[in-house]
Amino acid sequence: MNIPAKFFLIAAFSALPSLVSANCIGSGSFYTCNDASGNSYTVQRYGNTTSVQGYNSQTGSTWSQDSHSYGNTTQTYGRSATGDSWNSTTIRTPGMSNTFGMDAQGNSFSSTCTSSGCW
Repeated sequence: MNIPAKFFLIAAFSALPSLVSANCIGSGSFYTCNDASGNSYTVQRYGNTTSVQGYNSQTGSTWSQDSHSYGNTTQTYGRSATGDSWNSTTIRTPGMSNTFGMDAQGNSFSSTCTSSGCW
């Protein structure tokens, strides 16, 4: 996973204080997890698509992320807890991945990663 994609996942899941202690119910393709603070998220996988919907009990806010994979390309779209949208596209080739998109503040970004690192 590239740095920008990690950033979005970390930002989304940071609303949940303790994913390790979350209690989850469901199967590999659909499950819901809740933590001791009342935060929750639901993951649904179908075909080449994964959707995650989250809820932060302290703020009452929700967030979402949808990823679609086609061959060597993954497109991800999200909505932050503040309602701002973001997107990224990752294209993987042997030994390299390129990611580009727009963050929730409307800024474009791009990165290239290899086994030597990302830039």
